[in-house]
Amino acid sequence: MTVPDAPAAPAIRPARGGRRPALGLVGLLIAALGYEVGARLLFTPEQVPPLSAIIPEAGRLSVGAKFWTATGQTLTAVAVGLAIALAAGITAGFALGSVSWVRRATSSTLDFLRPVPSIVLIPVLVLVLDVREITVLLVAVSCFWIVVFQVLYGLRDVDQVAVDTARTFRLGRLARIAHVTWPTVLPYLGTALRLNVSIALALALTGGLVTGSAGLGELIWSSQAGGEFADMYALVLLTGGIGILLDRLARLIERRLLYWHVATRREAAA
Repeated sequence: MTVPDAPAAPAIRPARGGRRPALGLVGLLIAALGYEVGARLLFTPEQVPPLSAIIPEAGRLSVGAKFWTATGQTLTAVAVGLAIALAAGITAGFALGSVSWVRRATSSTLDFLRPVPSIVLIPVLVLVLDVREITVLLVAVSCFWIVVFQVLYGLRDVDQVAVDTARTFRLGRLARIAHVTWPTVLPYLGTALRLNVSIALALALTGGLVTGSAGLGELIWSSQAGGEFADMYALVLLTGGIGILLDRLARLIERRLLYWHVATRREAAA
């Protein structure tokens, strides 16, 4: 009796992860070159400065105390607004989504309020709050809705079999929340954090541009009003860099919190 040959081992393909940074750098260089050429051909330097003029200004601003003071003020508004949104959103989400009849009774109200942009509250808030408080509240209100709905989506995804099993083992309500409900909701909160970081930065900048609240938005507005267009574009460029760093930080926090989740392990393996 002949023994069949063992199947050949699958060929090991080289990892493609190293190509991603190189391709990203190529795309960045193409975009920078396109902007440089377009700015020189289609606009005057006073209107749209080329990138070769913006980058030196960005370097000069990045070593100045004024820029870092404004950055600290903006990031403080982002952090405080996000903290309020997370605390209030998680509390409201669990309160509304844990009981089915409460969720059904409030769903139409939530769907009505969610599309209302928080920036329309500025005329009302100016009458009762300080401009810095307005910026924080703008961040908190917009991010609040994302947190609430992500919590509601997570609660809907809780496995009822796991809940019934926990009851069978006589786990109390708090124990079921800690061991069954919370691990299901946590990935949705990670998504909410990633989404809210960019929204929070945009609204903190909007608060400075519209209300004059101290920070990067006010600095950009004052550069534009003073005709310092190269400074204005440089600040926009630096703000974009801050946004990228915040997004990376949010993703890092999400991976650390969800190290046990299958999607995080799959992403790390890729």
